[in-house]
Amino acid sequence: MDVSTAIESRRAYRSLEKMEITEDLIRILALSASLSPSCFNNQPWKFVFVYKNAVLDELKTALPKGNDWARNASMIIAVLSKQSDDCILDNRKYYLLDTGMAVAFLILKVAELGYIAHPIAGYNPETVKKAIESPDDMEIITLIIFGKHKKEIDPTLSEKQRHDEIERPGRKSFDEYAYFNKFSNGTGY
Repeated sequence: MDVSTAIESRRAYRSLEKMEITEDLIRILALSASLSPSCFNNQPWKFVFVYKNAVLDELKTALPKGNDWARNASMIIAVLSKQSDDCILDNRKYYLLDTGMAVAFLILKVAELGYIAHPIAGYNPETVKKAIESPDDMEIITLIIFGKHKKEIDPTLSEKQRHDEIERPGRKSFDEYAYFNKFSNGTGY
């Protein structure tokens, strides 16, 4: 699969079925993330691949009711970083950008392999830290819900979530986010 196909086929589905997670698969995903660019090659990201039932069950207690669907995950990837591990140039803090790019590389690899990687913001960070035994100075950037797409729609999904399983959520038009040369009047001219 080429990069364009991976980008176009990537979806954040919520209907998941269980699958086997292997250490070889985790190494493939981690390597893809590690090849991401970062400021001065600092590589500020940390990934905790949680797939053993005892830890996975504990981690799932960090999920609110709106993310009940994520309890079907075969693996949850906790993404961590801290500001001091990356560049700060003239008050520009790069750790979030650099970690986000590594997450994007990982997600595209997941798409290439035919699986689902759905990053979420709905979780309790303190519960996550406890479950994965994270150092206090690390920030939980996101959780990535990982699994195999199930064609049958998960019954725990809301009406909007069900709709989004069937149809890709809309995207902003070019003119809403892209500009030519200058950010002015929404036209760039």
